[in-house]
Amino acid sequence: AAMPGLLLGDEAPNFEAETTQGRIRFHDFLGDSWGILFSHPRDFTPVCTTELGRAAKLVSEFSKRNVKMIALSIDSVQDHLSWSKIPTMTSPLSQCLQSSRPSPWKGRSSKAVGQTSSAQPLTVSPSAQVFVFGPDKKLKLSILYPATTGRNFDEILRVVDSLQLTAYKKVATPVDWKPGDSVMVVPTLPDEEAKKLFPKGVFTKDLPSGKKYLRYTPQP
Repeated sequence: AAMPGLLLGDEAPNFEAETTQGRIRFHDFLGDSWGILFSHPRDFTPVCTTELGRAAKLVSEFSKRNVKMIALSIDSVQDHLSWSKIPTMTSPLSQCLQSSRPSPWKGRSSKAVGQTSSAQPLTVSPSAQVFVFGPDKKLKLSILYPATTGRNFDEILRVVDSLQLTAYKKVATPVDWKPGDSVMVVPTLPDEEAKKLFPKGVFTKDLPSGKKYLRYTPQP
C-alpha cells in the first residue's frame, strides 16, 4: 500500500499533540466534522509554504463543507508559529491549520503518516501526504505526493465533494466528475428502487455489448 500502517476504512489514531492552538486529542478535535490531515517533511520548505498559503485562502471553502484541517511536521510548535507569519501567508494560518509534532504518532501511527523522527534534506525527505477522515474517524482517502510536487487543492476539494456526496447518497462519481455533473447509480441498487430514489430520472449509456450497467442520474 502507498500508505503503510493505515489503510482505507481504518480508524484514525486518537493521538494527543501540542499544536499552535494548544493541546488537542485528535478525535475530539474532529468532533462531528470531516477532517484533513496534511503531512509535511518539515517547516519552512518552499513547496509546503505555498501549500499552506493556499490552504489559508480556502478556509471558507473547507468550513462550508464541515471540514477541519490540521498540518503535521517534525518541527516544534514555535517553528510552526514562526512559519505561519511569513509574508506569503495572506490570512492568519493559525485560524485554519493546527501544526502538531509527530511524537504522538510513534509506532504504527508514525508509519501511517510517513514521517521520520529527524529532519532530512529535501532529496531524501519523507513524502507529503493527504489524509481525509470522515465524522466516524475512519480514513476515507489518502493521496501520496513526492516532496517536490505541490498538492492540488482544487482536486482535494473535488474529492471531498465526491466523498461527502457518495457517503450519503447511493451514487458514485465517474471519471473527471465535478460538482453539478451527473453521477452514477451504484450497481447494487435495483432499477425499480433507483427510479423511486432518483425522481430526476435515471438514464443509461449505450455500450457495444448492449448491457445497461452504466446508469446515470443528475446530481441529487
